[in-house]
Amino acid sequence: MSRTLFLATVLSTVLLAATSASAQEPRATASEVVVVSGRVERIDAFSRGLTLKSADGLEHVVYVGPELAVFSEIKTGDNVVVRIVESVIVEARPGARTTGVLDTTAAAKKEPEAAQGDVLQQLKAVVTIVSVDLPTQMVVYKGADNRQVQRQVRDPRLLDGLKAGDVIEITFTRERAIDLQRQR
Repeated sequence: MSRTLFLATVLSTVLLAATSASAQEPRATASEVVVVSGRVERIDAFSRGLTLKSADGLEHVVYVGPELAVFSEIKTGDNVVVRIVESVIVEARPGARTTGVLDTTAAAKKEPEAAQGDVLQQLKAVVTIVSVDLPTQMVVYKGADNRQVQRQVRDPRLLDGLKAGDVIEITFTRERAIDLQRQR
């Protein structure tokens, strides 16, 4: 192999590795405490899970760790307020193919940094940005099915540097309850 061809091959490999490494660094992350209120539909004492139905009819499954002793006092039909930790990670994925929503909960629970039971749900999707409106914190994106989805983003840091045409991977993780209160 000629020296020029060898150097070109090495340079291409280094550039590809550098591009791959930078594509895997999170563009933005946001963790926040979210409050969910609703009526207790189901209690799973073994897994310490509560299924709540909110006023808008949505069901939420929440893991309540053993540090919250009030769990043993909760009954089906009780109205409760739960504070949970949710995080969103946005990573640039130039050249990636868009996907539908993938449930990656099982893999997330096996990660060394995930404490037992901390990760309740994790969803991922690779999407293409259609538009970003910073003043209203609105983003429009489309996934593999080509449907456009419009979302308001709570944390404006997630929109930093995003523009139409960017391909990103969104990872949404819902973790355990950090507070549980029964409403009277």
